[in-house]
Amino acid sequence: MTDFGRTLRSSGSVLIATLAIAALCGVAITLLVGYSLGRPVRARIGPPPRQFPAEDVGFQSPSGAALRGWFAGGPAGGGAVLLLHGVRGNRLQMLNRARFLYAAGYSVLLVDFGAHGESTGERITFGSREALDATAALEWLRRRLPAEAVGAIGISMGGAAALLGRNPLKADALVLESVYPTIDAAIDGRLRSRFGAMGPRLAPFLTLQLPLWLGFERKVLRPLDRVADVKVPLLIISGTADTYTTIAETNLLYARAQQPKEFWAVEGAVHEDMHAYSPAEYEMRLLAFFGRHLRNRSTP
Repeated sequence: MTDFGRTLRSSGSVLIATLAIAALCGVAITLLVGYSLGRPVRARIGPPPRQFPAEDVGFQSPSGAALRGWFAGGPAGGGAVLLLHGVRGNRLQMLNRARFLYAAGYSVLLVDFGAHGESTGERITFGSREALDATAALEWLRRRLPAEAVGAIGISMGGAAALLGRNPLKADALVLESVYPTIDAAIDGRLRSRFGAMGPRLAPFLTLQLPLWLGFERKVLRPLDRVADVKVPLLIISGTADTYTTIAETNLLYARAQQPKEFWAVEGAVHEDMHAYSPAEYEMRLLAFFGRHLRNRSTP
């Protein structure tokens, strides 16, 4: 073999070794990212703000988590609203919603999902086990206020949790904000937003890990397949500029839902806090929706 041939062979071996190392590093990074996505997000919340007359509450969920939250009781006949935060958030994410609803005469319950805030729990499951937490919170609220009609607002993962239980959350009216249609679409959208056209090529490395970290198949995480089971008035909200959950994906969710249903496309909003983005219109629309469906009536 000539010196040139030996050099070429050596260069080829180095290239193969480099590519192999790069591939192993890529696998290791995606495994780390996949594991990190489900890690608990603890936060010290503390007592309710002085300007918000709520009490600390706690109760057990069938998910195994001990849930913590705040409850503020309104006048009899005013209705009640359960507030369900998004992934990696906690009840503070819903505090401003709680304030305007309470000021309008609604009782409100804000809870930390399992593995969030001050609640216990081992893993975030993007709506699957959180559905058990949402059901436990609704049942607690119904026991506390047995004569009141109860609505719920779920944002992002909180909205998915309202749909992904054995049955959709048995509220009397339901608001879903920025809810992903499928976990595959959610991962694809976030990677596309972060990495551009390369994002969808990376998505399989994360979606294939879900059973490893979560203990169930990703087909469980498909709110699109469950929204048709909602039997109560439904308001679906999405930002027109959302790249995580696009308006087209939200339209699919809305098309699957049954009547009575309403849709609010928030012009210019991305995947963000819709109340903070457009507070006056948000409050007007939500108070009108809950006023029609919760006020001055008893639960069946």
